[in-house]
Amino acid sequence: MNKTVLKLAVPSILANITVPLVGMADTAIAGRIGDASVLGGVAIASMLFDLLYWNMGFLRMGTGGMVAQAYGRRDFRDAMNVYALGMATAFAFAFLFLVLQYLYVEVAFRFIECSPQVEALAREYFFIRIWAAPATLSLNVFKGFFIGMQNAVSPMAVDVTVNITNVAASIFFAFYAGMGFSGIAWGTLVAQYAGMALAATLMILHYRKLFHYIDIKGSVKFSKMKKFFMLNADLFVRSLSFLFIYAGLTSLSAGYGDVALAVSSIMMKLMLLYSYFIDGFAYAGEALSGRYIGAGDKVSLRRAVRVIFIWCIGIGIVSTFGYWVGGEWLFAFLASDPVVIEESAKYIPWLLVMPLVSCVAFTWDGIYIGATATRAIRNSMLCAVAGFFASYWLLGGMWGVQSLWVGYMVHLVVRSVYLTATARKEVFEA
Repeated sequence: MNKTVLKLAVPSILANITVPLVGMADTAIAGRIGDASVLGGVAIASMLFDLLYWNMGFLRMGTGGMVAQAYGRRDFRDAMNVYALGMATAFAFAFLFLVLQYLYVEVAFRFIECSPQVEALAREYFFIRIWAAPATLSLNVFKGFFIGMQNAVSPMAVDVTVNITNVAASIFFAFYAGMGFSGIAWGTLVAQYAGMALAATLMILHYRKLFHYIDIKGSVKFSKMKKFFMLNADLFVRSLSFLFIYAGLTSLSAGYGDVALAVSSIMMKLMLLYSYFIDGFAYAGEALSGRYIGAGDKVSLRRAVRVIFIWCIGIGIVSTFGYWVGGEWLFAFLASDPVVIEESAKYIPWLLVMPLVSCVAFTWDGIYIGATATRAIRNSMLCAVAGFFASYWLLGGMWGVQSLWVGYMVHLVVRSVYLTATARKEVFEA
């Protein structure tokens, strides 16, 4: 079981490690092209895409969970029809985004305060990169299908290709093709379609024998579509709840001044370092729980869950030790302002607590997605959002900005307790 878990988790971890390259490369390229307004243009445009695509994660998760269960039943007809329905949904949303792109930007900039120059650059970037929407959304479905089919190598290859192509193409277009700032957006667009082309190629190479199972009429039956969209509606609410928490953390931190906002921003980046590793095991949990539930193999399901939790808790312990030893150095590496570095010392304890508090919630998330127990995930996140804001408002007057991090930890505890308490019914008796 350890070998099976690692076979699924390690490729996902390796793919995740390439993710920071893109952000660092875009920032470095923008910094060499022009002044702070160029950096601001990339930051604002990236935020617009985060808001647009964040909730589209259901395409990967919903597809992955349903395909994993079909794989466990050896029902490849159902797996392929879930894939077909997922792709149709992805392209429908992509078309909607393209049609509404100008309206979306106009509404967004009614709430975003920035200089006219930054706004002009952000608009330029957005209106180029938005044409990658069909590739970006379809990649979610491809990756969900691959993971559900217990294939972690293909999504790794796609992610690595996208991220490396993004860096190389952005550098080429920005500097060697003379496009300057717009070259960064073109690089991202090209990378997304390169990933889509590779994903389609891998799909043909590995699963072309299953294509004859695709039944368009069967996949659009009301019962099939109802289950698919009910699952994805729950996951959409989950993603929206995450967005409320992270947006709330950022916007409320800003109310305490630039230093508090800078420290909170760095804290979130440092937490991502840990998540790159834990996500790999969450993906393994998604694939294996779906597979064993679909096969009706309760013994293997319990073994898989136990092994995955051992690995995740181990990563949590190692991460806590890493933050304890190198937390101050990491803050100093990401910030040059002495005031920010000095202030960060007050927040290091949260970094030490976070891995062990969050690993249970993140691990259960993957397992529940594989079990397609999305209603429980939705409910846990709604309770977590309430816990986050309630904790902050109750403690805000006494602890100031630290209350935000109390709220963040409360949201993790709420998720962990809720999902642990309902696991017997939602996962093991599914």
